[in-house]
Amino acid sequence: MTARRALRIGTRGSQLALWQANRVSELIALQPWAPAVELLRIRTEGDARADVPLWQTGGRAFFTREIDRALLAGEIDIAVHSLKDLATALEPGLALAAVLEREDPRDALISRAGAALAALPAGARVGTSSLRRRAFLARTRSDLELAELRGNVPTRLERLVEGRYDAIVLAVAGLKRLGLEGRITEYLPPQAFPPAVSQGAIGVVTRAGDAEPSRWLRPLEHFATRVATLAERALLRRIEGGCQVPLGALGTVRDGRLELRAMVCALDGSRALEASGETLLGEPGAPEVALARAAAIGERLGGELLAQGARELIAELRSAAAVSPP
Repeated sequence: MTARRALRIGTRGSQLALWQANRVSELIALQPWAPAVELLRIRTEGDARADVPLWQTGGRAFFTREIDRALLAGEIDIAVHSLKDLATALEPGLALAAVLEREDPRDALISRAGAALAALPAGARVGTSSLRRRAFLARTRSDLELAELRGNVPTRLERLVEGRYDAIVLAVAGLKRLGLEGRITEYLPPQAFPPAVSQGAIGVVTRAGDAEPSRWLRPLEHFATRVATLAERALLRRIEGGCQVPLGALGTVRDGRLELRAMVCALDGSRALEASGETLLGEPGAPEVALARAAAIGERLGGELLAQGARELIAELRSAAAVSPP
């Protein structure tokens, strides 16, 4: 009898990315007769260009492209991504096979002196690589100095300890997964700091129609997370934004209903556009209906934001960034 080949999982090499890939591996291993799993680390453009601010990258597939191309080339069988890094339109030939249960989607403030956001002194230097976080920080505290911060989670925390920043903002999910939630000074409320689209969720990609890996990934699917993030990603696709756009959105599923809230903010915090809505997901056992309604509400709210002037706000931001950094 021929031995079954191990499933090859492609992942970035950061501590957080490896945690995510190992989590997928563990969940596969829990299934009866599961195959062996092999992790392959793949260096992405985002890893190689760690000195480039994220607002300069174009925002599409910066941390995923090389892994997905290895998948299409047959060098790996499964790609594991932070879902927020994954483009809203996958490359032809790929499919989002599973979305794992979401961790806490909020942002967290970590300050060197233990001060909450409201208690930071005027002129305090706050580090973040995200234009979204910059915009919502400016909207709340226009007197802060907002500074560029790149690197993996431990590197960013180390730079805070070194005194380069008075505070930094990171995703709660990454801190929790690395056992670093004790470093959190304050959980930032999503009403004022809506998270990045799909923040806290893990997406697992396979080749479209590849039955063997898909067989082991189906049990990993968390449908409520799939529905919520689908709505968020549909909204982002409607607005045609990327990670360089100050857009936050959060979908929440409760009692058969999906609530979606989103906000686009000017980089200086001077103007914010908001949209929200909810929809019934349909009868249990009808996933196609739920997914269609999730996509529809995302499209609708994206259209509402565009009608309020989101496209003009984003165009102003891109024009300014082309001339000088934020």
